[in-house]
Amino acid sequence: MKIVIAGAGEVGSHLAKLLSAEEQDITLVDENSERLAVLDANYNLMTVVGNPTSFATLREARAGQCDLFIAVTPYESNNIVACSIAKNLGAQTTVARITSYDFMNPANTKHVRHIGVDHVIYPEHVAAEEIITSLSRSWIRNWFELHNGAIILAGVKLRHGAPITGMKLKDFAFTNRHFHVSAIKRNHETIIPRGDDQMESGDIIYLTTTRDHIDDLLVLTGKTEHKIKRVLIMGGSKIAIRLVNLAGNRFKFKIVENDLEICRKLPQKCPDCEIIHGDARDADLLADIGISDMDAFVALTDSSETNIFTCLTAKEMGIKKTVADVENIQFISQAENLNIGTVVNKKLLASSTIFQLLLDADSSTSKCLALADAEVAELEVHEGSKITRSPVKDLKLSHDMTLAGLIRDDKGMLITGNTVLRPGDHVLVFCLSGALHKVEKLFN
Repeated sequence: MKIVIAGAGEVGSHLAKLLSAEEQDITLVDENSERLAVLDANYNLMTVVGNPTSFATLREARAGQCDLFIAVTPYESNNIVACSIAKNLGAQTTVARITSYDFMNPANTKHVRHIGVDHVIYPEHVAAEEIITSLSRSWIRNWFELHNGAIILAGVKLRHGAPITGMKLKDFAFTNRHFHVSAIKRNHETIIPRGDDQMESGDIIYLTTTRDHIDDLLVLTGKTEHKIKRVLIMGGSKIAIRLVNLAGNRFKFKIVENDLEICRKLPQKCPDCEIIHGDARDADLLADIGISDMDAFVALTDSSETNIFTCLTAKEMGIKKTVADVENIQFISQAENLNIGTVVNKKLLASSTIFQLLLDADSSTSKCLALADAEVAELEVHEGSKITRSPVKDLKLSHDMTLAGLIRDDKGMLITGNTVLRPGDHVLVFCLSGALHKVEKLFN
C-alpha cells in the first residue's frame, strides 16, 4: 500500500517508523529537512521537503496516487487543507489529525467528508476514552474487546502471591481452559509465550477470555475490583477536558492546574468540575486538597517525567488506581515496570486508528490496539485464505504472533490447536511490532 504522511513531528515520525516496519510504501512530507534526513537515513521510506499544504509539494510526493494520505502536522487547519488537496489530486483515502471535537460532531460529518477528509484522528479524545475504560475497570492495564465483549483481552500485572504466579503455560492451559495467555510483557520486552514459559511476579500478562469468565480472571490474577467515583486530575490539558466531558456523571472530578490562566478558563470548559490552582507535585498540597479521599489519580501534564513521578507519589499516599500520560515512547517500558497503573500514549492511540484503516477499508468492522512493541488486531477470515486450510496447530505460524480468540455466529470462543478457522470468522490476533503485514496475508 502506498501511504503519504504529511508532518514529521512526533506522531508523524512514529507512524512512519511503524508503517515502514510493516513493509508499506511510505513517503513522509515536512518542511524540516534535518528531521527528514534522520528518518530517511534510518528507515525504509521516501522523504519530500516542502509545505504539506502546497499543491506542488503534494504532487512531488505523489499524493494523488496514494492509497492512504495521513495529515498529522501540529496544526488542525493545515491537516484539513492538506487532506482536501490530496483528495482532489486523487488520493483514495484521507485522514486528518484534529485538535477540537467540532470535526467529530455527527452533525458535521457530511461537511467534513465533502471537503475531502474521510477520517479524523483526535488523539486526545481517544486517550480520554482509554482513561475512562481504565477507571471503569480499576484492576487492568489494557482492555480490548470484540463484539461488545464476546471476546476480551485484558492486560494485568501479576503480583507476588497471585494464584497463577510461577505456573508454566502448559499447566495453566490444562487446568484453565477458559483462558488463553496471548503475550507476556517482562521487563522491557513483550514475548509470545510457548508451553514451557512461566508466568512470574511483575509480568504484565495479556489474557484472552469470554465475558462469562471475567470474575474468574480476577481470582486467578489475585486482583480485586475497586469502585472508582472520586478522581483527582493533575493538569488541565485537552485530554483532561475531553475526559471530564466524556465521562459525564460517572465520576466526580477535581482538576489541579499550576497555570493560573488555564485555571480561569477551565470552569467554562468543565462546568461540573472543581478547579484548584496549585502544583500537584507538592505532597503537602495533595494532602490539603484531600487526596486521601480520592479513588484515583490521573496525571495529564505535558511532562512524562512529572506524570510518572506524581503517580508514584499518589500511590505512596494510598491511591489504589493511577493513570499517567507518558508521551515519550522510550519511557513506556520503565513506566509499566513501576507501580503506576495504566499508561496512556497519544502516538500509540493514533497508530491504532491508522492500523484499523490498513486492515479494513471499512474501519467500523475492524479494531486495532497498538502497544509499545506489539499490536492487537481483529481480522476477518476471507474465503480461500491460507488460514483456513488446516487446524491451527498445523499452520506453522510464525513465533511472533498468536491467534487468541474468535467470533463465530456472534458467539465468542477461544482458539486451540485443533480449531479450524472458517470464512467469516472474526479473529483476535496478538503480534509483535512489524509482524502485522505477515498476519494480514494469512487472512486474505
